[in-house]
Amino acid sequence: MTRRSDWPDPDPGPGGGPDTDTASGRGRRNGGGPASSRAEAGPPRTPKDPAERARAICLRLLTGAPRTRGQLAAALGKRDIPPEAAEEVLDRFEEAGLIDDAAFADAWVESRHHSRGLARHALARELRTRGVDATVIDEAVGQLQPEQEAETARALVDRKLRATRGLDRDKRVRRLASMLARKGYSEGVALRVVRQALEEEGEDPEVLEQHLPDV
Repeated sequence: MTRRSDWPDPDPGPGGGPDTDTASGRGRRNGGGPASSRAEAGPPRTPKDPAERARAICLRLLTGAPRTRGQLAAALGKRDIPPEAAEEVLDRFEEAGLIDDAAFADAWVESRHHSRGLARHALARELRTRGVDATVIDEAVGQLQPEQEAETARALVDRKLRATRGLDRDKRVRRLASMLARKGYSEGVALRVVRQALEEEGEDPEVLEQHLPDV
């Protein structure tokens, strides 16, 4: 059996002798191998055509999650895509159904209302920050009826009610009403729901009337 030490030396190169790095195995890492080929090739080429660059950026962003036209336009602007190229690509994406602000807004309202209990005011604010047109926002948040908002507000209060027991009445009212206000409920809805919850818990309606006049 041939020992490793008996293997023949590699053929000498044009310089007259084996390269020491090659002989020690470093040559395979530093030159001539797949790694060096990738290094010589450099990073993937970025398309030079602005429209192609815009298309690649939009596809990458849409792969992660649905986006509004406004969000994509902002992303293209940050990457110095010329406005004409951005508009062209965004128009094509809309025609293909890859961008649909109305569908995005409808899904956003349904999801955020059920998962976070957000009211119309808060939902509209979130959609505005994502570049959705005001008309589209109005149609989307219009899906929520006042009765549905009131039911959701009551469910939110019921979840927090036990945690406020032991506090004085005014502090409980402020804490519960502030929680609803942060979620976009109007002052009238918030106070009405809090008063109803406290009455059903056993608070004296006449005393509550002094702190929470009927709204």
